[in-house]
Parts: sequence; C-alpha cells; structure tokens
Amino acid sequence: MIKFKYVILYVENVESSMNFYQNTFDAEIKFITPEKDYGELLTGETTLSFASIALASSNIKKGFLLSKTEAKPFGVELGFVTDDVEGLIEKAIKNGAILYEDIAVKPWGQKTAYIKDPDNYLVEICTEIQ
Repeated sequence: MIKFKYVILYVENVESSMNFYQNTFDAEIKFITPEKDYGELLTGETTLSFASIALASSNIKKGFLLSKTEAKPFGVELGFVTDDVEGLIEKAIKNGAILYEDIAVKPWGQKTAYIKDPDNYLVEICTEIQ
C-alpha cells in the first residue's frame, strides 16, 4: 500500500513557520525536534512538515531553490478548505501572510483566494468543490 503522508517545506525558522500554520489554520503540533530544525503539524490525512534549510541541505546534497520573499512563489501550492474564506484570509494576513490573489468565485461555484505565507510559499484558501 502506498500513502501520501507528508509535505515538507524548507524554511529559515522551523518554529516560527510552524507557529504561523498553527495559529492560522488551527493545526496541532505533532512533533518538533529539540534542535527545532524539524517539525510536523497534524492537518488531517497528510502531515505538514517543516525542515530548516541547514537540515534540508544536509539531506539534499545537490541543492535546491530557496523560497525567497522578493521572488514569485514556486509553481506549487498548499490548499486549505474552509466554509469562511474571507475570515481565514483575514486571520492569515493578521498572522503575517500577504494576500496574493483576492477572492474569486470559479464558474463551478468554488470560492478561492491565494496568500503567500511568511516563507513565500503559495497557499490556496478555498471552499470545498461541490
């Protein structure tokens, strides 16, 4: 059996990044190392994890692109579903996110908006697709 279990974001400050997601999306902290270089949040079936750039660099010897705040976000997104897109966008901005694409209603009725988290990762906040 194969299971999609986690996504890991490479960040400057694991604890700070985890706090943003915990405070914005009510995610519960599952684990953080004593060195605070790796941590996991419970977000349902898939765990949202964070690794320090130093730890990630020790694992990925060929290197990787960093998510830089002055650049456009990577062409990948994290998606969070809510019944209150407006309220969650407001909460995210209050916690340090930047609005990237304002709320729009898709032809199929789904409401979507996009923020950049404090580490410049793209996050979609949307209603469930009916």
